[in-house]
Amino acid sequence: MAIDRRREAVGGGPGRQPPAAEENGSLPPGDAAASAPLGGRAGPGGGGDIQPLPAPHPASGGPHPSSSSAAAPSLLLLDYDGSVLPFLGGLGGGYQKTLVLLTWIPALFIGFSQFSDSFLLDQPNFWCRGAGKGTELAEVTATGRWGAGDVANWTSPPTTSFSTVAWGAAGDLSNSSGSDGGDTPPLPSPPDKGDNASNCDCHAWDYGIRTGLVQNVVSKWDLVCDNAWKVHIAKFSLLVGLIFGYLITGCIADWVGRRPVLLFSITFILVFGLTVALSVNVTMFSTLRFFEGFCLAGIILTLYALRIELCPPGKRFMITMVASFVAMAGRFLMPGLAALCRDWQVLQALIICPFLLMLLYWSIFPESLRWLMATQQFESAKKLILHFTQKNCMSPESDIKGVMPELEKELSRRPKKVCIVKVVGTRNLWKNIVVLCVNSLTGYGIHHCFARSMMGHEVKVPLLENFYADYYTVASIALASCLAMCVVVRFLGRRGGLLLFMILTALASLLQLGLLNLIGKYSQHPDSELQLKLAVGMSDSVKDKFSIAFSIVGMFASHAVGSLSVFFCAEITPTVIRCGGLGLVLASAGFGMLTAPIIELHNQKGYFLHHIIFACCTLICIICILLLPESRDQSLPENISNGEHYTRQPLLPHKKGEQPLLLTNAELKDYSGLHDAAAAGDGLPENATANGMKAM
Repeated sequence: MAIDRRREAVGGGPGRQPPAAEENGSLPPGDAAASAPLGGRAGPGGGGDIQPLPAPHPASGGPHPSSSSAAAPSLLLLDYDGSVLPFLGGLGGGYQKTLVLLTWIPALFIGFSQFSDSFLLDQPNFWCRGAGKGTELAEVTATGRWGAGDVANWTSPPTTSFSTVAWGAAGDLSNSSGSDGGDTPPLPSPPDKGDNASNCDCHAWDYGIRTGLVQNVVSKWDLVCDNAWKVHIAKFSLLVGLIFGYLITGCIADWVGRRPVLLFSITFILVFGLTVALSVNVTMFSTLRFFEGFCLAGIILTLYALRIELCPPGKRFMITMVASFVAMAGRFLMPGLAALCRDWQVLQALIICPFLLMLLYWSIFPESLRWLMATQQFESAKKLILHFTQKNCMSPESDIKGVMPELEKELSRRPKKVCIVKVVGTRNLWKNIVVLCVNSLTGYGIHHCFARSMMGHEVKVPLLENFYADYYTVASIALASCLAMCVVVRFLGRRGGLLLFMILTALASLLQLGLLNLIGKYSQHPDSELQLKLAVGMSDSVKDKFSIAFSIVGMFASHAVGSLSVFFCAEITPTVIRCGGLGLVLASAGFGMLTAPIIELHNQKGYFLHHIIFACCTLICIICILLLPESRDQSLPENISNGEHYTRQPLLPHKKGEQPLLLTNAELKDYSGLHDAAAAGDGLPENATANGMKAM
């Protein structure tokens, strides 16, 4: 019981044992000082009514926390958001602003790389070379992947003839297979209707490329007909590289630091990325794209963590969303970049070359001070703090809380680094990470289902038969989703916003699967033949309109679910394992994106089951989100013990006059028979509960 635990906690004596960790988030076993809170604050409307319990005063005669190497460091040093960050000027310091800006700029280059597959691997229209009129189009024209941030890969309408209008729009973008990218040969006449199977009887083809390029990877190596499966393998390669990169670089960044992983990734993405442009066959292209994705994952992950760790609690979400908008700008600029380059090799080189500017980060970007403090590398932390104060032109007198004197006392302490596998031994933290992994997987996985429903063969929208209309429609939905996230998270918090977007995703999915089939079912039982024709026509029209509407809502909400899950994980995962936790959630997102090329590789077999499975996952996620804590305006947890303090709070604050579930010490005195327990707890604050601090 909570009262028994309190009686044991205040019992004093050097030999007393701390209470065992409970499901409701009380302190886990371990040193009391190491488990103390880090200045968390209750956010307005965020349900943060319960805050962590401060450490009790040590018993008389007990050792000072800093008197031995086994004891925890000073609480002042562990309270980074409450003491160290204000001492450095918060985000108001000029040097901190410069560092945040340096994390925003690469987001533009990352946006180029993430969405490059839509242009490099777009499957163009093709027909037998030299046949001229009377030649047929190939069976499938596929749109490219919409990037690792948004996931969408789907095939476009089935066998359709290449109309003269479409040919006129794409004529200047066409090329013959085997062209070396020089002068474009004269184009053959637009093909007419015919038997599609005859296109695969040829040994050479002409292509109608829709993405602004004269030549792409498909037309370079004739990846059509029997070789069409190699396109999907090439799409796998970047995604699989990202997944492995997130998992491996995340663990390494927690062990050796954010800066070494960032610099390593920058160096090797230049090597592998530029070598991709020199590929001599599709096997070399796919292999090098895997390593490019691996290095790109290291850049994305470390910049995300550095951005979070630089900011005070009230600015974290805003800083992260600015980076998302910069990456979105790269997405919108990609078609213009492709039209400017004209050749896929030039485009690939132009995408990678801006990373050359990031080589300057070797000399201008420091290690994460928050990570150095959390892992008790106080010698390096002291040098970095002095560097910050020098850059910000700060005087030593501004250290009101005495951070530097406390730091001097801890210089002899040995570093204490942690691996993500330590999460397995926790009671609350691993559950939070698993829930967010499932949310991320579901959000990015079901996004493909909605995208295919809107762009696929079920719905034929004249506007969406154009590559640029497809591309900018999906990009605009993602942009609208980011804008909505800014508003929703501001009012509902992280958990409330995630729950709202997941409910919208589930509703759009279930209505699309159930309501549209219901419309088709009842339209098949008319009273007369005339009513049959009218019902069938009306049914198809209504189903198409509803499908488009539900798809737009679903893409809008699922994009927000995926993005918010990643940000949520970055906030509730302790600093010592933050990159490892981020790697798990981002890798889950990658697995969700990977379902798109897998479905394409199997010629859309299993698509309906795919949608049903993810629709069921959304219902499970709605329940699991309620188990998550609210992190808005809370200090970031620094070690695993702090991460265990992030417990479940009610979604809505207590109403005035409502009896809370946890009573304070003063309220306990009203119960007869408990005066001894209340008296024993007089050493604690009046608003302390067995679970933590209750906001008054």
